[in-house]
Amino acid sequence: MRLAWVVMAMSMVAQAAPSATAADGRIRVQLMSRHAVTLSSEIPAKISAMPVVEGGGFRRGQPLVEFDCSSYRAQLRKAQASLEAASQLLKVNNQLAKYNSVGTLELTQVQGKAKEAAADASYAQTLVSKCSIAAPFDGRVAKRSAAVHQYVNPGNPILDIVDSDSLELRMLVPSKWLATLKPGSRFTVAVDELGASFPARIERLGAQIDPVSQTILAIGVIDGKAANLLPGMSGWASFK
Repeated sequence: MRLAWVVMAMSMVAQAAPSATAADGRIRVQLMSRHAVTLSSEIPAKISAMPVVEGGGFRRGQPLVEFDCSSYRAQLRKAQASLEAASQLLKVNNQLAKYNSVGTLELTQVQGKAKEAAADASYAQTLVSKCSIAAPFDGRVAKRSAAVHQYVNPGNPILDIVDSDSLELRMLVPSKWLATLKPGSRFTVAVDELGASFPARIERLGAQIDPVSQTILAIGVIDGKAANLLPGMSGWASFK
């Protein structure tokens, strides 16, 4: 019974996998971004600004999402004031301790309150630091899942961003090609959406062979710059 289930599962996997090789030996290929992430909030807050529109470009470090954090900043100021007061009290008690004018227990309690105030201030500062989401790399906005003035909770998706300049060509090639296909092997990729061909080369190969389809992942890159290429495009790779 178990053997039959395994055979059936392998058959389903084989049917789900797209045909990788055409009759003339071409390989189906898809362009994917090396850096593609969904940005979300780490704090519950209302979005105050999203300066980059869908399709718009940005540079690394540029603010992509800003939140209304007036309450968090107020908490920070309160925590900083408490820390300053606790630090002054500790300073006075340390001076008194030199003249044995304060008990050990009282001094220990003051030290503990100073540490607690420092921890509260550090926590408040951490919250305020999350009031803006900066771009982790150069790229473009692929999708906006939230809007300005919308209240979001931690983990809610806000922006999908991609690095459209760092593209990979992903394809499944027959495992028997491993005898000749190596990193650096050159090929030509014809992109369906553009009706144009580009020179490319294999950058690296997958770590294992699929036992059902007898294929292995091959990842290539376009030689040179091609500004009109976008993630999600697809085409055919032709090897000599």
